[in-house]
Amino acid sequence: MKVLVPVKRVIDYNVKVRVKADNSGVELANVKMAMNPFDEIAVEQALRLKEASGAEEVVVVSIGPAQNQETIRTALAMGADRGIHIEASHDIEPLAVAKLLKAVVERETPGLVLVGKQAIDDDCNQTGQMLAALLGWAQGTFVSALEVAGDKAKIVREVDGGLEHLEIQMPAIVSVDLRLNEPRYASLPNIMKAKKKPLDSLTVDELGVDINPRLTIVKVEEPAAREAGIKVADVKELVEKLKNEAKVI
Repeated sequence: MKVLVPVKRVIDYNVKVRVKADNSGVELANVKMAMNPFDEIAVEQALRLKEASGAEEVVVVSIGPAQNQETIRTALAMGADRGIHIEASHDIEPLAVAKLLKAVVERETPGLVLVGKQAIDDDCNQTGQMLAALLGWAQGTFVSALEVAGDKAKIVREVDGGLEHLEIQMPAIVSVDLRLNEPRYASLPNIMKAKKKPLDSLTVDELGVDINPRLTIVKVEEPAAREAGIKVADVKELVEKLKNEAKVI
């Protein structure tokens, strides 16, 4: 079985995100970028499946400018076998991403697609579900445990009431949650080996997908600064302020 893992290049989660001076978007110039953490978990799970003889090949795919090849090489250094880079000059909306991935899936014919449940930059949480709908495949979302047995995948997903245990028919789309695993660090020898692993490049035109944006960002603003709190002398004063100033009781 082949496992396909889409990975996205985002601002490193340790970096404080800043809004551009003209409020047109988020400042990306001279900012450290990294693989989306949820996608990193998806790569790790694909590698564990391969190590357990549940997968023969792990292929990673990323959509974006030339710098996205660095993100692919990171996944290759973790242990993925092959990379695919789809060249795009601007941010792609989730529906266009799903359509591009659908075209890749039809070329690669994987048995399982592992995606991060969301990207930490736009928090859309849409691509996996849209891809499953376009392909007509089974899907499991927010998965915190995964076991593949033959042509079935047993998953555990977190819901408001606790844990939901499901069995889905493969091929399938699975979006992973944080508690699924702890991603490994790439060793120096594997980083060197990753430079020689195959990385194919495709264009949007080759895949025949319209990626023109359907949404327009009107304005991006930072959240309002949090005001300093105050101390009260006793419960009586607290109740008075909640009632007369905050008007919450």
